[in-house]
Amino acid sequence: MVSENKVELNKGLRSGYYDRTESSLIVPKPGKLLYRGYNIDDLARYSTFEETTYLLLYGSLPTRSQCDELTSRLVSLRSLPPQVLETIATYRDSHPMDALRAAVSAMSISDPDVEDNSHEGILDKGIRMVAATPAMVAAHHRIRSGLDPIEPDESLTHAASFLHLLFGEHPDPEDAKLIDKDFLLHAEHGSNASTFAGRVAASTGADFYSAMTSAVSVLKGPKHGGAAEAVIRMAHDVGSEENAEAYVESVIGNRGRIPGFGHPVYQDIDPRSVHLRADAKALGERKGQPKWFAIIEAVANSHAMRRRAKLGINPNVDLWSGAIYSLLNIPEDLFVPLFAIGRIPGWTLHLLEQYASRDILRPRLYYKRQEGPGVRPDGPAAMTPSRELSRARARPERDGR
Repeated sequence: MVSENKVELNKGLRSGYYDRTESSLIVPKPGKLLYRGYNIDDLARYSTFEETTYLLLYGSLPTRSQCDELTSRLVSLRSLPPQVLETIATYRDSHPMDALRAAVSAMSISDPDVEDNSHEGILDKGIRMVAATPAMVAAHHRIRSGLDPIEPDESLTHAASFLHLLFGEHPDPEDAKLIDKDFLLHAEHGSNASTFAGRVAASTGADFYSAMTSAVSVLKGPKHGGAAEAVIRMAHDVGSEENAEAYVESVIGNRGRIPGFGHPVYQDIDPRSVHLRADAKALGERKGQPKWFAIIEAVANSHAMRRRAKLGINPNVDLWSGAIYSLLNIPEDLFVPLFAIGRIPGWTLHLLEQYASRDILRPRLYYKRQEGPGVRPDGPAAMTPSRELSRARARPERDGR
């Protein structure tokens, strides 16, 4: 029997590598993120979500004609199949992530080649899913609000189309640019929990829709995708920038956590948050609501958070994305679905890689049984299972067991 002190437990699977990837590189310190070798800083400044989607799916930035071709395909695939709309309608009173999970799964109904896990097959399904997810999220919100889903406007970009489908009117171009950048910054981020779940499903040979549904399901967990909602709730609780110092000290003093800070990988500031911070400030001023930026900035600049920054607990992408969504009047329970809309290209890339591998993802658990009757702490059971079961069955029944 292997002694526990000779076993190295990799809790949370945060260290070590289980495979190679060409998707992205996350540098913990200084905080840096590369998609397919391209720095996220450059992509955020000069690229679009459509161009970045092409980069992730095909491995290189597109030419003008290649980008136009992909954009045309996305536009042509925006309308949802009737079965998907019917599924969304049955979830009208459910959380938007539940509706999105069901809608993603229901997309398989209208796919004649569900079991096609070839490279081209997965690529086609991924593009179809990138195009459809904004309409899924928007349709659910409109249905639960007593409104009818609207048809996509083919003249709009991916981000502008989402805002149009959600609110029923053409968005301010500046607002659309912010959502475009937000989708871009969320498009890929290594083997996080949702991505890993999708890859596990793909490693078994499960179809694309099963794997994508797995990823969406895991994203719903508040430890993974819910921090942006918590940031806005925190801002409301703080109330004003003058209260920020006392609020932070109180939360930390009670062993609580300040949402929007810290990351499992980054030991420095999350590079995505840098771009959204400036956008959140400008948006607040443009909308005549600068106080939300001021409150969150005051929290970030509090003495307690500055001390924590020296320990590697810095602002992450959720700190400012929640503020932007809120200023655009997007309901809080849609914050995580927006994360999912942006992440579809990255999930698709990881599924492409995993389907190309022959390995099933099967991490091991170290078996350790608590001490009890008939069990030695450092060895096998002292009595055979049959003898232990016989004794257990012979014990008299007692109330309260």
